[in-house]
Amino acid sequence: MIYKNPVLKGFCPDPSVCFANGKYYLVTSTFQYFPGVALFESDNLVNWKQIGYVLTRPEQVMLDKIPASGGVFAPTIRYNNGRFYMVTTNDTTHRNFYVYTDDIYGEWSDPIEVDQGGIDPSLYFEDGRTFFISNGQDDYGESGVVQCEIDIATGKKLSHSKSIWKGSGGRYLESPHVYKINGRYYLMAAEGGTEYGHMITYAVSDDIWGEYVTGDNNPILTNRNKAPYIIQGIGHGDLIQDKNGDWHILSLGFRQMAIWMPFHSLGREVFLSPAHFDENGRLFAGLDGTTDAQYEIKGDFVQNELPVFTFGNTDPSVDWCYLRKYHPENYKLSADKYELCGTDLTLDDADSPTFIAMRQRDFDMELCVNVNLCGNGEGGVTMYMCENEHYDIALKKTADGTFAILKLNIGGIKHRQNELPIGGDSAKLTIKADNYGYSFFCGEVQLGYGSTKYLSSEVAEGFTGVMTGLYAARGTAEFTGFEC
Repeated sequence: MIYKNPVLKGFCPDPSVCFANGKYYLVTSTFQYFPGVALFESDNLVNWKQIGYVLTRPEQVMLDKIPASGGVFAPTIRYNNGRFYMVTTNDTTHRNFYVYTDDIYGEWSDPIEVDQGGIDPSLYFEDGRTFFISNGQDDYGESGVVQCEIDIATGKKLSHSKSIWKGSGGRYLESPHVYKINGRYYLMAAEGGTEYGHMITYAVSDDIWGEYVTGDNNPILTNRNKAPYIIQGIGHGDLIQDKNGDWHILSLGFRQMAIWMPFHSLGREVFLSPAHFDENGRLFAGLDGTTDAQYEIKGDFVQNELPVFTFGNTDPSVDWCYLRKYHPENYKLSADKYELCGTDLTLDDADSPTFIAMRQRDFDMELCVNVNLCGNGEGGVTMYMCENEHYDIALKKTADGTFAILKLNIGGIKHRQNELPIGGDSAKLTIKADNYGYSFFCGEVQLGYGSTKYLSSEVAEGFTGVMTGLYAARGTAEFTGFEC
């Protein structure tokens, strides 16, 4: 069948994948959002269903007051001897740790730290031994892909950390993974930075400790010179063999707004590209080394389309998430109504305002929801990139009455775009979006417009993507009739 890329839309960066019990499991980064590390399941590598998160307890991950795009970076998921492992970095605390579970649908363990620095950690299992791989500096001061052997029960190092590969020459070496294929060790990584120069490279060795010889056909996957083209930033991938014996790379990438508009706001998404080995063991991927908009894959199935999301067909513990430290007492969530109790914290604070969100998954979208203020305060909808870049349409009650307001926040500039007096304390709020901007409505009245590019990663910086959020501040707001 023919599938279309991306196979996971919206803010889902740094994918890692494993195969277990007849299914594929994938994790992605969540940064400052809680719960941490999104977890997905698939029968075919194309259709992915989110089944939860890995870090679901506040004591598993420190997110309190961390900066935007801090927190949980680049997870890796692996399966060994009946147990799933997820290893990641909290970039704010600069600690690498892993958790484990014997039930992929259940709770994961408390964190076990590994005393090796760097970022983008990975695990490799062989013959009862466990190797921990990250990108950083080894015990001898050498930088590159760094490896040590660990006791998987305790995280204790059983060897020195040693730099085993310095990359193919690109900047920002990251995302190292080791695989044993046909008796040889393949080390796959990303270079070039997670922007328009991103690429996937590899090296091969006959020994787990090296010497790793850089592939002579690097980079094996990149869209850096494929322009003008919507799909860009391909890199940071994981290699997987499917049930038919075919190889694939699941990588991150992004869709820019338009061919001649090099901005992306949806975040880094998940793309699936075919891979293969030639008779000399060289690894190749994609269409002539690039990721295309569609490919053919073996199997008799249909690629799922995105549904219209409602309160009734989404699970608050799976499809939605929160900012930083979670305060459950501020949320009453049902299939018919979300009630949010706001605090003095607002979306402008690098903290934990009352906010619940899901990913914006396509440029073209329409969101509508009925908002009712219960007393004073403010409640509404935000297109949220970070505390400095977000567009908000809300109801706000003051001594002069209740108003529908539109606020555009760009680069820390907080602009009240418009306000409309309304009769009563409730109204229907709507956001209509396309590749270029967002139009905001209260009822049938358009309050204004905000350009998409000011919520893009090129403007706002950082590593996340736009989230469609419901929020409340300094009062309680009820939300019903949500559709997106």
